[in-house]
Amino acid sequence: MDQQGWSAVDQYISDRLAPPDDALAAAVAASEDAGLPPIAVAPNQGKLLHLLALVRGARRILEIGTLGGYSAIWLARALPPGGHLDTLESDADHAAVARANLERAGLAGVVEVHVGPALDTLPRLAGPYDLVFVDADKPSNAAYLAEAVRLSRPGTLIVVDNVVRGGAVADPAATDASVVGTRALFDALAADPRLTATAVQTVGSKGWDGFVLAVVG
Repeated sequence: MDQQGWSAVDQYISDRLAPPDDALAAAVAASEDAGLPPIAVAPNQGKLLHLLALVRGARRILEIGTLGGYSAIWLARALPPGGHLDTLESDADHAAVARANLERAGLAGVVEVHVGPALDTLPRLAGPYDLVFVDADKPSNAAYLAEAVRLSRPGTLIVVDNVVRGGAVADPAATDASVVGTRALFDALAADPRLTATAVQTVGSKGWDGFVLAVVG
């Protein structure tokens, strides 16, 4: 099956199990209108994040990489009353779009958007978080993992997106900075005895990629 087929299956799944509501559709439209890159998670992937937060029983969530707030909406909707999500975005224009999208979704009081380089913001945050979702610049993946672990507790779930890179992660000839950063992430996961982790390949509307799941022990 090719990209057209993968996208068609994603659409089939999303239409039945993760259909857009007004807030999610508006978030996608506003992000497109603002010229944000089309790299947000797919609807079925957003639903997966939502389910992972529900299964984890997350009350505090950290997201590294906000973009237009689409994934933050999915995650925040899984929070119980009194729950909170901190999301980090380096681009002030992207953060403004995300804040508007979150307010439209009724989540302005639940989600705080922090603006600035994540590695500058993370040391100022106080854990522990129950779930951490990493979806930012890939060369910094290992550094983000270290901060995620620091802000975790036993049982915290860490999810890292875009770790297969179209198969390039396993190609010794691939030297792109995002691939190198992702390999550093895998090395850090394998070397940290506090972490139990795996990765899952995916195909779909976002192409051939995958994500890491890690639990802090």
